[in-house]
Amino acid sequence: MALDRWIALIILVMSLGYGYTAFFTMDGALAPFMRNNPIWPSTFPKVLSVMAIVAALIILLGFEKNEKPREEDPSVIVYRRLLEYQVVPALTLIGLMIAYALLLRPIGFLTATVGFLTIGSLVLGERRLHILIPVAVIAAGSIWYLVQEVLGIFLRPWPAFMGV
Repeated sequence: MALDRWIALIILVMSLGYGYTAFFTMDGALAPFMRNNPIWPSTFPKVLSVMAIVAALIILLGFEKNEKPREEDPSVIVYRRLLEYQVVPALTLIGLMIAYALLLRPIGFLTATVGFLTIGSLVLGERRLHILIPVAVIAAGSIWYLVQEVLGIFLRPWPAFMGV
């Protein structure tokens, strides 16, 4: 089985678990007055899980392919030659995402996001720091402002020891 179908199978299994949670367990703790609302907190997870299941099944069953791909085509991933691809940067980015999730609360949103964007861009090959750092700072600041001020969701901007 091709690599894209293995990935689709993994996404299908994860989406089935996510969908089960969204459809059967998320709404059990709802307050009685929320049960009459047309949109529940589980509405978006339900839609997302159904869309992911459909997309994974399309890829898994091969409906998206019009013709048999040639192995000489550079856009086709051949799992037998997986080590010839850029595996180290991909694994580094996955590790960076995990570190971002773990460091988000202890060092604050702004510090973690600027660090993630900067280091992630360096891993991907961007070397113009005079452009990279201001873009990361503006992006992190804009997202923080939108979440904190516009949506009204508290998002700790700085590390906890700063007391802000």
